[in-house]
Amino acid sequence: MVDGPVVTVRGEAYREVAPEIARFAVTAMARDKDREVTLTRLAERAAAIRVLLDGYGPAVDRRETGELRVRPELKRSGERVVAYHGSMTTTVTVSDFAVLGELMLRLADQDQVSVAGPWWSLRPDSPVHREARQAAITEALDRAREYAEALGARVTGLIELSDSGMAAQPMTFRAAGFAAGKEAGPSPEIDLDPQQQTVQAAVEARFAISEPVLD
Repeated sequence: MVDGPVVTVRGEAYREVAPEIARFAVTAMARDKDREVTLTRLAERAAAIRVLLDGYGPAVDRRETGELRVRPELKRSGERVVAYHGSMTTTVTVSDFAVLGELMLRLADQDQVSVAGPWWSLRPDSPVHREARQAAITEALDRAREYAEALGARVTGLIELSDSGMAAQPMTFRAAGFAAGKEAGPSPEIDLDPQQQTVQAAVEARFAISEPVLD
């Protein structure tokens, strides 16, 4: 129980910053009447993707194998298998945006490969999150002081501080999927414009204040 007057305020902070990482998906595909041929082609194309990604060294932050699918294609009626389809998707994380467009196009130029993305975001441990929280606390204290001063009082202590939530709201962009297929000619180029990311933080705080001067 707090004796004396109390002011309750909400502090908010909003930041719009450049993304720190981009993710995209690259999928190798294969199809043949023979299951073993399908699996062999899929493995070869997946290996080619790995080799290409290896060539970019530290520019590729992370790569993670997602869905691996092999399924039979059945004749319209009955259970006779007419072909086998195989696919394997890898999610790639890149922080060096200077090579992002080139990397995506080179992957898309591989035989029977599709590429989708990028999806922009901040790192989970980005300092932007901490800065937004601190800014929200500062705003809450400033508001409390403004209310207290308007009453002829002053803030004397913090009673309670709670996190009202923090959210990163990325403005995402998904490029049209690229599908490989034709013979390679002169290497194409593409410019990708990173999408700004918004980060919001909010706190609620209760402060004790001195007795107001209301005359």
